[in-house]
Amino acid sequence: MKIKSPKDFWSGLMFIGFGLFASIWAVVHYQMGTAVRMGPAYFPTVLGGLLVFLGLIVLLGSFAIEGPKIPPLTFRPLVMITIGCLLYGYLMKPLGLFAATCSLVVVGALGGHEFSWKESAVLCLVLCVFSWAVFIKGLGLPFPLWPAYFS
Repeated sequence: MKIKSPKDFWSGLMFIGFGLFASIWAVVHYQMGTAVRMGPAYFPTVLGGLLVFLGLIVLLGSFAIEGPKIPPLTFRPLVMITIGCLLYGYLMKPLGLFAATCSLVVVGALGGHEFSWKESAVLCLVLCVFSWAVFIKGLGLPFPLWPAYFS
């Protein structure tokens, strides 16, 4: 058999791998229970099984449907988004929600092909307002908005 869509082939294998891992991990570490009285392993096992099923569909489709080749792997987006997430986590407490969100947006945007300060600034503003509305006002979480020395 010839693989006509390498992207779908590797995606299907990834889905199958994650589904098997989740199912096996849940069964080994938690009690399964029954359909009437579900244990903690029941839900992850069912979701893992569905993920394996979806992976099989995608994998088998890769042999039948022509698809694009896999583009070369670039590490810059992966590294910059990881750094942005780590900065967000480390800067939340000392600098507050607004500075942490802006650092996440700017550093993550630097990982893309096209970077624009104007677009990043607008996205920072929108995400800061959205985060404030959802997490502070909506959910009442005690996140600091800015550094303590501004208060």
